[in-house]
Amino acid sequence: MQRGGESHAYYVLGQKTANICDLYTLGRKLGQGQFGTTYLCTKITTGIDYACKSISKRRLISKEDVEGVRREIQIMHHLAGHKNIVTIKGAYEDPLYVHIVMELCAGGELFDRIIQRGHYSERKAAELTKIILGVVKACHSLGVMHRDLKPENFSLVNKDDDFSLKAINFGLSVFFKPGQIFTDVVGSPYYVAPEVLLKHYRPEADVWTAGVMLYILLSGVPPFWAETHQGIFDAVLKGHIDFESEPWPLISDGAKDLIWKMLC
Repeated sequence: MQRGGESHAYYVLGQKTANICDLYTLGRKLGQGQFGTTYLCTKITTGIDYACKSISKRRLISKEDVEGVRREIQIMHHLAGHKNIVTIKGAYEDPLYVHIVMELCAGGELFDRIIQRGHYSERKAAELTKIILGVVKACHSLGVMHRDLKPENFSLVNKDDDFSLKAINFGLSVFFKPGQIFTDVVGSPYYVAPEVLLKHYRPEADVWTAGVMLYILLSGVPPFWAETHQGIFDAVLKGHIDFESEPWPLISDGAKDLIWKMLC
């Protein structure tokens, strides 16, 4: 990762921090996001591995972008201690990057696990949904709306345990006050609630998105699908849910009723 080039004198984090290279050794790339890259990193004094999300300051174009990074770090600290939310270890800044060091989830994304399996049994889908809704409940009880729940934003601590699940990404999360209405459209196409598309939503939008995740866990496909983003949004607003195709005839009425209630 380059360290040279143009210097950015301002501090995204508001103050000078320790140099991450004095504390951690950065290793191989683990993933790529809109604003930055996640690397394996190892603490020099202990040899323990962590994940480091390195956010390019060049990509933080607007004041809102900068505030978003600060808010993500603040929210991760705010939610610290929940067993199904990744633990933040620290945040560091150099002239080109902001680095967020967090617990390493070496089991890979839930999304990849779904692709490998095709879909889950009702029992296993129920266990995973219980974890996901537990994260939603914890966030909401602490005044945080996630706004980007999806299988890609949950990872497994290890490859041998389907239920060692942790929420890992809070880049679109926001604090909310009771009764507050949000109007900005954020999220990922398959998982954006209709009220978000209509620019009038509350934290309950997270529950709708968790319903989409449950549908995917049971069937392996999203409930609202089209060739284009606009087509997906139109399908979301129309709200037709397919319970006729395989494997739905084999799935209990209770599971389908729960999905219907979450997506209604």
